[in-house]
Amino acid sequence: MAVRRVSPEEALELIDKEGYVYVDVRSVPEFSAGHPAGAVNVPLLHTSAFGMSPNHEFVEVMEKAFPKNAKLVVGCRAGSRSLQAATILQSVGYSNVVEQRGGFEGSGGFFGRGEPGWRQKGFPVSQEAPPENTWDGLRTRTLS
Repeated sequence: MAVRRVSPEEALELIDKEGYVYVDVRSVPEFSAGHPAGAVNVPLLHTSAFGMSPNHEFVEVMEKAFPKNAKLVVGCRAGSRSLQAATILQSVGYSNVVEQRGGFEGSGGFFGRGEPGWRQKGFPVSQEAPPENTWDGLRTRTLS
């Protein structure tokens, strides 16, 4: 089954009205620089001296942090990683996963005709997060 993709407006409505949780799959530094308010950071990839490397704990942490019927909006910078992450989550049994098109920063698209992202829409953004919403806090809580 194809992943349901939603606009930033639809994502915000799902969060505000239906109790979805925004899972930001960007790297820790990207998340720290700014993210949707209330988001949880579970990176699909980690930054390293050589670029990006897979987060081999992604599925394990997700499965310990969220039940398979959790309502999740998955987002990233522009939409590529989030679509990959949402597909992975569906493949391991998550049933209420949607992917936010355009991500946090917006997708470029051809001739600048991409989709604006969360930040460009002026939706709530934060650089703060409670420890349980950060990768380190979530990883420690779920894998200890």
